[in-house]
Amino acid sequence: MIDTLGPIIPESDDKPHEECGIVGAYVPGESIARTTFFGLFALQHRGQESAGIATSEGDEIHLKAKMGLVSQVFREETIAGLPGHLGIGHTRYSTMGGSKEYNAQPLIAEGQRGQIAVGHNGNVINAAALRVEMAEEFGSTFEKTSDTEVIAELFAKAPGNDWFEVSSYAMRRLKGAYSLAIMTKDKLIAVRDPLGIRPLCLGSLNGGWVVASETAALDNLGAEFVRELENGETLVIDENGVTSKIWSGARKAHAMCVFEQIYFARPDSILNGELAYETRQRLGAEVYREHPVDADIVVGIPDSSTPHAVGLAAAAKIPYAEAIIRNRYVGRTFIEPDQKARAQGVQTKFNVMRGVVEGKRLLVVDDSIVRSTTITRVINMLRHAGAAEVHVRVASPPIKSTCHFGVDMATLSELIAANMELDEITKYIGADSLAYLSVDGLLRAVRAPKNSYCTGCFTGNYPIPVQLEMNKMGFETITAD
Repeated sequence: MIDTLGPIIPESDDKPHEECGIVGAYVPGESIARTTFFGLFALQHRGQESAGIATSEGDEIHLKAKMGLVSQVFREETIAGLPGHLGIGHTRYSTMGGSKEYNAQPLIAEGQRGQIAVGHNGNVINAAALRVEMAEEFGSTFEKTSDTEVIAELFAKAPGNDWFEVSSYAMRRLKGAYSLAIMTKDKLIAVRDPLGIRPLCLGSLNGGWVVASETAALDNLGAEFVRELENGETLVIDENGVTSKIWSGARKAHAMCVFEQIYFARPDSILNGELAYETRQRLGAEVYREHPVDADIVVGIPDSSTPHAVGLAAAAKIPYAEAIIRNRYVGRTFIEPDQKARAQGVQTKFNVMRGVVEGKRLLVVDDSIVRSTTITRVINMLRHAGAAEVHVRVASPPIKSTCHFGVDMATLSELIAANMELDEITKYIGADSLAYLSVDGLLRAVRAPKNSYCTGCFTGNYPIPVQLEMNKMGFETITAD
């Protein structure tokens, strides 16, 4: 049972953390490092710990990867030092392995087919076992502490006459989530895992090709969206164009992480053929249909909950109001906050407009609640500004289980819905009423075919068997030893 606020949790830590973003490009005649940079820039929301780009002009791989945001890691002189028309890029939030520079991607591996660079979005749940097996089978040595190093070693050392055979071999052994951008000195390879848990798409650009985690990255480059990759699909892109093969063991219906629809992907990205913004509007409308309440205005917690709130307001025929203003310049800083600043928490990021909420019955919409730190402090701010009533509707179900496929969303003991009943949570956060979207309502809103989407964090039912909780720092002690 959670009975105290516990330690101060930064507002940014009270949401599921975006996994990683990957970009790959093969465009003859272009400075691909610049192209990759702007692709990564559009995916910064997926990870803010480190960034990296690897390129090639056909003879060798050049690499730059460091801690920091994309704009902090790369300058004009850095881009100039990454020549070539072929490259991959990565922006990271760590889901396995520490937030260390040696884990910054892309990672390099060597094998019988030469050198490769790998960028990975997802989480491989049998990485620890594979490390042991590969040390015995291939003589692999591991110097880093992420599952991506295991993937890179496997693709570098795996038997096969071509990259499709290599990828099929790897898919038989890897368990979990992985969208991959891989490059050799002259080829770009894109891989989506057999369950299709993490998104990956293909676009065309100036006579060449781009792959990316989201279509928003293609838009940022002026590339034309071609299609999303299928479950278990491998693309090989080189001077001959694009060739494709789908692994025979791939699942027919995808098991994409449903949080991509709720929160992770940019609202201007296309997922499963639909704009994420429109899907989020349906999520908001659905939770109101399930749990109507009288109110004067609808308020979304910016920016991630805005589409959900707009959709709810339209369904409820209640005016939508921008009552909470977000400071868009709050983010990473090199100045550590003192305890007073940490305790301020949400006030640093949000400000309530008293004239909009004073005396009003508010219907506050959030996309999700993890620990409840943010929603609790937002409600306090709204009451301090004179709100008469605060009703909360959450456009996703209660999060009762942890994720094992590339999302860092707190431990089981920290998930408020796993430790409190609805009436207890309502009282704890200080709301007049609280209601979550049902799992059935979620699946209706995302227009899910039968058995599609991973909803494990809500239901505890995962597309493949997993252990109860995983330690993302597990490899740190192994490597130290």
